[in-house]
Amino acid sequence: MLANEPILAIENLTVSFDGFKALNQLTFGMAAGELRVIIGPNGAGKTTFLDVITGKVQPQTGSVRFQGRDLRQRSEHAIARLGIGRKFQTPRVYLNLTVRENLDLACNPRKNVFATLFGRPSSGDKRHVVGLLETIGLEAKADLSANLLSHGEKQRLEIGMLVAQSPDLLLVDEPVAGLTDEETENVGALLLALAESHSIIVIEHDMEFVRQIARQVTVLHQGSVLCEGTMDEVQNDPRVIEVYLGSEQ
Repeated sequence: MLANEPILAIENLTVSFDGFKALNQLTFGMAAGELRVIIGPNGAGKTTFLDVITGKVQPQTGSVRFQGRDLRQRSEHAIARLGIGRKFQTPRVYLNLTVRENLDLACNPRKNVFATLFGRPSSGDKRHVVGLLETIGLEAKADLSANLLSHGEKQRLEIGMLVAQSPDLLLVDEPVAGLTDEETENVGALLLALAESHSIIVIEHDMEFVRQIARQVTVLHQGSVLCEGTMDEVQNDPRVIEVYLGSEQ
């Protein structure tokens, strides 16, 4: 797929829960190769937005297309196989395995934990894991148990596990919540590096982090797109100041 071609196209999307519209006629488009940050106050519909893309929630109306394919009525597993990877806010890593073993398992989704611990990875898998360790900056901790990592290191490990599955679109939900300034900077640098070869959507509350990584920002409010633009354009928009940035001051 060429850059600037839509990798994700959403039109008139509505999701209701007991009469409450979590998403309300939302329309959103994103080009391949883009790093898009989505912000908005609590209740704006950010998590539901990701839930619909990944098949966890089905919309009442509207369309969701990924690389031209309709995602409606597809299972979460089927959507993941199409090339969409999602990282949740809380790291989901195997704490009893080493960093290297976590990545080896992620490289081979058909492999079970027993095979990872006692089997011999191929030379190609080994090279892939070494490359991932360099990308996420955890070479020195490759043989350390994942439960000994800091919160920020676990976040980077899980992002590496997602990348191991070669998704075309990465969905990353609040990756720097609870991190130190240094860890936040490291995660930001990782996402910027990954954006060279992946399409990425990041949902985030930390505005300093958004400034670090944002190229294009989409603001959600009451289940719809309020505005889009660069960080400077968005933060100076009177509507954003009123509904989001103003509430942070």
